[in-house]
Amino acid sequence: MIRSELIQKIAEQNPHLFQRDVERIVTTIFEEITGALVQGDRVELRGFGAFSVKKRDGRTGRNPRTGEAVEVDEKHVPFFKTGKLLRDRLNGA
Repeated sequence: MIRSELIQKIAEQNPHLFQRDVERIVTTIFEEITGALVQGDRVELRGFGAFSVKKRDGRTGRNPRTGEAVEVDEKHVPFFKTGKLLRDRLNGA
């Protein structure tokens, strides 16, 4: 599901809300999650999962085309861990 499909689905389920308001709500939620991750905070949505940031150390990698060694800088990547309720629903429990 992409962002526009999510907005459309929420708007259909809540006919008392204007589509532009639903779009603003979804955008605000995503911006708040992103902002918290940028600050290094963890975002937990009970029953759904938790977003956090993990640090990957620098390393020596390989260019797959030439086979030459290249240095890969350290970086921070987003990480999502599913919540127990979501995991149980996915596994049919």
